[in-house]
Amino acid sequence: MTLFDHDIEKNFFTTAPLAARMRPRSLDEFVGQENVIGEKTILHRSIKSGSIPSLIFWGPPGTGKTSLALIICESGGFHFDKLSAVESGVADIRRVVAQANERLGMHRQRTILFIDEIHRFNKSQQDAVLPHVENGTVILIGATTENPSFEIIPPLLSRCKVVTLESLSKTHLKTIISTALTDEARGLGKTTLNVHPAALDLICENAHGDARWVLNSLDLLFGKMDRAESRDQISVEFVANHLGVKWNSYDKNGDLHYDTVSAFIKSIRASDPDAAIYYLARMIDSGEDPMFIARRMVISAAEDVGLADPFALTMAIAAQQALHLIGLPEARIPLAEATIYLSTAKKSNSAYTAIDSAMKEVRRTGNLPIPLDLRNPVTKLMESEGYGKGYKYPHDYEGSFIRTNNLPDGLYNDNFYTPKSDGFEASIHNRLSNWRRKEPPRAP
Repeated sequence: MTLFDHDIEKNFFTTAPLAARMRPRSLDEFVGQENVIGEKTILHRSIKSGSIPSLIFWGPPGTGKTSLALIICESGGFHFDKLSAVESGVADIRRVVAQANERLGMHRQRTILFIDEIHRFNKSQQDAVLPHVENGTVILIGATTENPSFEIIPPLLSRCKVVTLESLSKTHLKTIISTALTDEARGLGKTTLNVHPAALDLICENAHGDARWVLNSLDLLFGKMDRAESRDQISVEFVANHLGVKWNSYDKNGDLHYDTVSAFIKSIRASDPDAAIYYLARMIDSGEDPMFIARRMVISAAEDVGLADPFALTMAIAAQQALHLIGLPEARIPLAEATIYLSTAKKSNSAYTAIDSAMKEVRRTGNLPIPLDLRNPVTKLMESEGYGKGYKYPHDYEGSFIRTNNLPDGLYNDNFYTPKSDGFEASIHNRLSNWRRKEPPRAP
């Protein structure tokens, strides 16, 4: 390293943002994405062997797309060229490819072409990359926050392996912060300041899985503290004031978590859409896992609305699927729609009480023998033993119904389902009443 290079590196570690200084340099330093680069994954083995296919990294901001590309380059001894799809065009691609060809011919060194925001390349720009990916002149690594299926042309996509990166968990973000706070060479380890645990929680909760946001926020807070009044700890209030994030006491694993969802479900059960929407808004605003909310709504649709309005379960599942498809913040709308529907629907817990009553009977009486006429005579021996004998096929009778006894002998209770006379269930109530008035068939 020359003196000039040394000065550049020194200046980098004093002026560069914390997120740039703390960028992981190896797989060992990389945090998160275990399902993608864990030791037993194909990509991990490819990186270790230096046999890298062209890749498309698809994931939210701050999940490690650029860092992973740099690690791959460093581990395999590749040359690294980076283009931004926002600023580059076909001429830039041709220049990089020409240099890659020369490098490959003279030094036998392969080139990784990293294209940031590759979804912003139009068709002609992507076409310009295609032949050079196909003949191996460059190894393409594209980074995108958009679905490659819609943004990358099929010929190019078919020559790349799509790697999906997920938003980092709170645990991952805390690990990254901890490393930054203790690293004296690149991070904040030389400072005497520290961060209150509740303040760390607040930073992580507002990061939405974005490691870059976390580190840049930490950098900003420590810079503010240097000029602030004398203290040695960054507090929750300090974070809220300087990052412009909301702080509340909602704890996803604490009492307020359970109290709020309890109030939400009980408001639906009480047919109070205003209260239900209010508690839904509180949970969403506090960062509650939206899938947890959706699961509770599916349960409520079956338990509290039930057969009084069978479409309620369809609505709840549709809201859960919409959440999975589009995510927040837009998914708050189908969640609100389903909440209002469940709250204003007719209510019946008959299915809930029926299965619990039947489960209680099963536990009390055990596996009683199934009536012979209901058993399927699969073999001649089973037929000779009376399996299926006397079975009445309902479709052979008027209204596709014939009154029979289908329960085993020896039950303490044989009436598990009692329909209510409201909503859709009123028609079930009338139908069962008519069936039960019919005389059972006479014994042959």
